Amino acid sequence: MPHTFPFRIYYEDTDHSGLVYHANYLKYFERAREHVLGAEELVRMYREDGVGFVVYKAELSFREGARFGDVLEVRTTVKLESEYRALFYQSVWRPDGAKAMVEGVIQLVCVNREGKLIRLPAGVGAVA
Repeated sequence: MPHTFPFRIYYEDTDHSGLVYHANYLKYFERAREHVLGAEELVRMYREDGVGFVVYKAELSFREGARFGDVLEVRTTVKLESEYRALFYQSVWRPDGAKAMVEGVIQLVCVNREGKLIRLPAGVGAVA
C-alpha cells in the first residue's frame, strides 16, 4: 500500500498559464519522501552517521495539470534497486481520481559527508 501525502496547490505554485509549474512537482515529491523516511530520522542520520540522500535520477510524466486551490496527494512506494540505490515511485492524484495526474520515478543514493557513495542505511529497506 502506498504512503499518501496530502497537499494543497498555492497561487505561488502556478505559472502564467494558471497551471502548476512543472518543476514544482519535484518539490511535492521531495516533501512526500521526507514524510516516508521521517524528518527526524533524516536529521539524525546526517548528524550522527554522516549519511545524506541525493537524487541520482528523476523521470517525470505529465498527464493532467493541477491548478490553484486543488487539494491533491502524492502516493509513494519504494523499491530497493540495489544496496546502493532506492527507487521511489511517486504519483500525484486527486483524492477521488481514477488515474494519476503526474507520475515519477526518483532514484536516490546515499553519500557520506565527503560526498562519496555509500550503501543505503538498513532503515530504507523497512519503508520498501
